[in-house]
Amino acid sequence: MPFGGFEMPVQYSGILAEHRAVREAAGLFDVSHMGEILATGPQAFAFVQHLVTNDAAVLVPGKAMYTAMCHATGGIVDDLLVYMLGENRYLLVVNAANIAKDWTHMNAHNPMGATLENLSDGVALLALQGPKAFAIFEKATGIDASDIPYYHFRELAPGTLVGSTFALVSHTGYTGEQGLELYVDAGQAVELWNALMAVGEADGLLPAGLGARDTLRLEAGFALYGNDLTDDTTPLEAGLGWITKLNKGDFVGREALVAQKEAGVPRRLVAFTMDERCIPRHGQPLVDESGETIGEVTSGTQSPTLGRGIGLGYVPNTPEHTAVGSRVRVAQRGTSFRGTVQKPPLHK
Repeated sequence: MPFGGFEMPVQYSGILAEHRAVREAAGLFDVSHMGEILATGPQAFAFVQHLVTNDAAVLVPGKAMYTAMCHATGGIVDDLLVYMLGENRYLLVVNAANIAKDWTHMNAHNPMGATLENLSDGVALLALQGPKAFAIFEKATGIDASDIPYYHFRELAPGTLVGSTFALVSHTGYTGEQGLELYVDAGQAVELWNALMAVGEADGLLPAGLGARDTLRLEAGFALYGNDLTDDTTPLEAGLGWITKLNKGDFVGREALVAQKEAGVPRRLVAFTMDERCIPRHGQPLVDESGETIGEVTSGTQSPTLGRGIGLGYVPNTPEHTAVGSRVRVAQRGTSFRGTVQKPPLHK
């Protein structure tokens, strides 16, 4: 199906089988649609620090960081990963649908003159996720990645991984399981995919598509740009205050975010599970016990692990609506169905 300007696989063997494989063994995702932008030069750190909400000063070579970049209004342009490759070298990994928008935004907020290069078309990205991911990767490539800590990575020497000139092995994840992200030259992606599948099949490795990616990330409580995060939501509203370092110095959107925090954040993204038979869907109203609309479902699905509906949505930022155990109702088909606010990850 079309997704972010790409033709993406929704499923191979089926969403349930692929979801289960990632939770119990491993799944392999082709996420080469993601964008990669390289920032280099003496001003690269100053550029990244000015661009994103998180504090790039905590990065060292080999460490990655989840963050967001904002408009001056505080709305989220995109959420992204920042990899510090070395002194004056940073790789910014952005969402596929936002590559053009992000590229324009980055260039518009680069007064310090860092060198920016859009590598997106030349870099492929495979995500190998699940409890057997590290073992499968080592069997397929001879490379032991088990010592890469969470939110760290290793840049490999040219030619080390399927002959790729650019090769990076990362340990972040978007499924709620252990796993690796494998960046290689676009021309080497098929060889790497085939090598992983050839050795992984015996361990239960399945190719996995967008459908399973969505059910897995929702069980883990991870937000998706375009659904849960948009140009009109701020990091503070989205529960991303932990990546929004208002005291690190100036960055794009800081003034608006400081003002919102001082005035009181009006709404909050929460995760919930359904207590009644109902699958929440994007855009459906969230209502209180009296039937009054209080918010909206931003993401929803049937959880394969829990066997019930789960979702994310915005509600008023008050304890009665956001506290774990609070009641929320999803309006659907002329009635409403009861759910309970939970702390992610929902599948644990």
